[in-house]
Amino acid sequence: MSIYTVSNWEQLLEIAQQNTSARRVRRPGQSPSTAPIPSSLEKLPPDTTPPVLLYRDTNSWCPFCERVWFALEEKEIPFATEFIDLSNKPKWYTDLVPTTLVPAAKIEGELVYESKDILLALEKRFSSPSLLPEDAEENAVARELIESAETNGFFSLSYKFLREQTSDANELASLQAEFETKLDEIEQTLAKYSGPYFVSTFSLVDIIYSPHLDRLAANLPVYRGYHIKGNERFPRINAWFEALNQRPAYHRVKSDNITNNLLLRRRFGLEPLGNSLPLSTADSEAIEYRAEAAERLSDNHEAAIKDVLKNSGVQALVREGDTSAIEEAVDFHLRLLAEYLISGNSAPLPGGRVGGKDSFDPASAAVGAITLAYLRNRVCAPRDMSAGAATAFRRAADKVLASLY
Repeated sequence: MSIYTVSNWEQLLEIAQQNTSARRVRRPGQSPSTAPIPSSLEKLPPDTTPPVLLYRDTNSWCPFCERVWFALEEKEIPFATEFIDLSNKPKWYTDLVPTTLVPAAKIEGELVYESKDILLALEKRFSSPSLLPEDAEENAVARELIESAETNGFFSLSYKFLREQTSDANELASLQAEFETKLDEIEQTLAKYSGPYFVSTFSLVDIIYSPHLDRLAANLPVYRGYHIKGNERFPRINAWFEALNQRPAYHRVKSDNITNNLLLRRRFGLEPLGNSLPLSTADSEAIEYRAEAAERLSDNHEAAIKDVLKNSGVQALVREGDTSAIEEAVDFHLRLLAEYLISGNSAPLPGGRVGGKDSFDPASAAVGAITLAYLRNRVCAPRDMSAGAATAFRRAADKVLASLY
């Protein structure tokens, strides 16, 4: 092991929590094992049942569930969450919801399903702050855009372009041209009002499109070599992304790019053509995100260590059946990562590039390298932490990993 010393988990957790307000509720023996705490719950008196119960997917990856979550956070409606395992839906849920799909919600006891209908029901029951324009004419425009988002073919064509398993260049070129035509239509729609949103203010229309455009902006560069963000053809769409990025609720619910790309590969078996988009420097350097990542790691370190020992490949380094040295090295490197997240780029790191090759045991460094590489692509936001924290986590893992060589 190294002569380098690292704080214990209790110390790391305490320091991390002093630098971020992000918290999650523990769910022992359940999936997921933790869940985000809605920002609005503090508005409720103690022992009061929230007015909304949201039924959603366990992994927090469903874009339709994300729409409803986004609206609940924007409108600051206190809500509880019931997670549904989509691979093994409980009978009580399929009996309750005619479509058997997520999301669904009980709004003050009344069951509503289909994301669009839930959004409109929330708007009707909780009118302030409004997510539809007050002006009657503009309100009608927004409602028409909400309906057309589901029927104009943009989503289906987009995902066909993304997921079509063909090597026919002409077919892909044709799909890309159709996709760009749909993006041109969105660009023209965004031009009808002077602000960055679909209507004059942020609305349900933006919420309807947000999860899908986020995923497409992350996936297309990697799986199709096509960029929406930074594309000069779509300045208004890019301005819209920038406006969303200023909204705190958006950051509470969105997934990070790597999560979106890992999911696409795992779920649909697609092979990437290129690397994921660069990690956001702003997110990776923000102390609140770094501290949130350290808080999540510290609070959940026992499960993280078990996951690494079981699934990362470090088992191959076990000698004579004794796993104690491996487990010690995994624990050390995870504490090292948490401390680096809290301390920032000025924190000293052990290993060849910083402390000299004699300062660190090569066997321990090998365990650390496997551990950090595994967890870098294991963390999934927003299931485990916010997108900003996941970005900070991945960047810090890269930095600590590099110090081992």
